[in-house]
Amino acid sequence: MYRAEGLTKVFPGDIRAVDGLDLKIGAGERVAFIGPSGAGKTTLFRLLNCTLKPTAGRLWVAGQEVAHLHGASLRAARRRIGTIYQQHNLVPRLPVVHNVLAGRLGTWSTTRALFSLARPVEVEEAHRALQQVGIPEKLYARTDELSGGQQQRVAIARALLQDPDIILADEPVSSVDPTLAVGIVHLLTDISRATGKTLVVNLHSVDLALASFPRIIGLRDGRVLFDLAPQAVRDEVLAALYRGAPATGSAEGALDARFDPGSSCRPLPRI
Repeated sequence: MYRAEGLTKVFPGDIRAVDGLDLKIGAGERVAFIGPSGAGKTTLFRLLNCTLKPTAGRLWVAGQEVAHLHGASLRAARRRIGTIYQQHNLVPRLPVVHNVLAGRLGTWSTTRALFSLARPVEVEEAHRALQQVGIPEKLYARTDELSGGQQQRVAIARALLQDPDIILADEPVSSVDPTLAVGIVHLLTDISRATGKTLVVNLHSVDLALASFPRIIGLRDGRVLFDLAPQAVRDEVLAALYRGAPATGSAEGALDARFDPGSSCRPLPRI
């Protein structure tokens, strides 16, 4: 589903966010990226969802080289990719149904989109998407009245209504508590298993990644440091990945907590 060769993104000031990255992700795979803050994970995801152009290197999505896509062909490629963002990107004052139906905007005409804003169309499809994420009763609730976890489920339902081949989730659980985080990640992996959609997730929680995904990619300084099954991700590998990274708010802090007998953090089981 994805192939990258020498993929590079350089920002002004010669900041190499992604640096000569090689990558292959097959259809239906479930992959978690981990790494310290500033490792280039979010920039990589923006390259993978075709909203950012690489400075150098080549990227293919479902066999199509992104550099050759323009206009309608680029929009069609983007419709195959559903992105779930850290900040949800919902319209708070609108009812949930409108935020879910935003997943159709890539295929609707402007007239249909404006009509749906006044009187929602495809309501049954929106309701089914909310059923998949466990909150069908919130269809007409005002979005800003929902909890953070419920809002993230609305964002997932919006991506499902888009019916993409690929789901990219960039820090989808950073704004919810650890218990809800586990539930949301399990929801995403269950959807991937049931539908065959490719799932690529960027996570700060190392233990959650190890417990939930069959393939773990460690990213540091814009490069792949390792690409392993979870059982092969040993403590020394993680130490190399997070060496020198700030502990506060990072996965390294989660590792410290895991090995601290006095910590209140309870580790997730490794698979």
